[in-house]
Amino acid sequence: MSTTHPTTVAVIGAGTIGLSWAALFAGHGLRVRVTDPRPDLAEAVDAALAEASPQLARQGLDTAGLADRVHLARDVADAVRHADVVQENGPENTAFKRELFAALVREAPSHALLLSSSSAIPSTAFTDGLDDAGRILIGHPFNPPHLVPLVEVVPGRRTDEDSVTRAVEFYRAVGRVPVVERKEIPGFVGNRLQNALSREAIHLVEQGVVGPSELDEIMVNSLGLRWSTVGPFLGAHLGGGPGGYRHMAEHIGPSMQQMWDSLGRPEQSPEQTERLIRAVEDAYGSRSYRDLSRERDRKQLAVLGALENAISSEQDEETRS
Repeated sequence: MSTTHPTTVAVIGAGTIGLSWAALFAGHGLRVRVTDPRPDLAEAVDAALAEASPQLARQGLDTAGLADRVHLARDVADAVRHADVVQENGPENTAFKRELFAALVREAPSHALLLSSSSAIPSTAFTDGLDDAGRILIGHPFNPPHLVPLVEVVPGRRTDEDSVTRAVEFYRAVGRVPVVERKEIPGFVGNRLQNALSREAIHLVEQGVVGPSELDEIMVNSLGLRWSTVGPFLGAHLGGGPGGYRHMAEHIGPSMQQMWDSLGRPEQSPEQTERLIRAVEDAYGSRSYRDLSRERDRKQLAVLGALENAISSEQDEETRS
């Protein structure tokens, strides 16, 4: 195990996600080696860095010499030879990832973390048969990772706990928000939530309840704003007022169950409801409703203010042009 901080990162695959990772890593001063069979790799890297540079600068990063820290590698072996961390961004194909990670285990230094940006395939699915699977795990970002902070850190059945710790530390060091998920499930958490919402959005449009633009307007001006500052559970906890999630579940739960029935969701038993209430109370019950709601409101006003400023700036630019 390496006890030094990572200095060199290999980015395998230079699609949208890989190029964004490369820009982020370079923005944090890391030496980045990129490989991809695409014939326009050099042009793609240059364009991605040029586009990301002002966005990284707005995050307070020093982008001077950004391109000097990103190097093109001849192939996978060349990219990972001196890597401390490898971020794989290949196709969502189990057989492909199995073959690639066998090569990564073989070619990368023994201390290197081997991370996959896989959007849906758990690492256990492509590490069977590998002798050194302890350092392989999922580091799934949301696009583009140089702007969106979340990284889902998902260990496989054979991933070492030390590798989980090192992955969390690495992503925090490059300004991301890593969240460890302790049970493998296809799609992980973020994409499953996104897909569930997408399914219902499509259903509502297909049923003629609302049009696509109206549905987007509803999201942007309600749930999108709320969820940019609090998640579904904290939002529901605050929706219950001083009584919190328990009050919400007791008073709104029956009507919500009627809606869930129409969606085919199994009825929740009283025991399940109580376990969920206690889990939410354990997560947020140590802070008062007043403190949590004030923090939510400050963040929501900040988001609204930033959006208004962005619109005003865009209008000013259009006027000048």
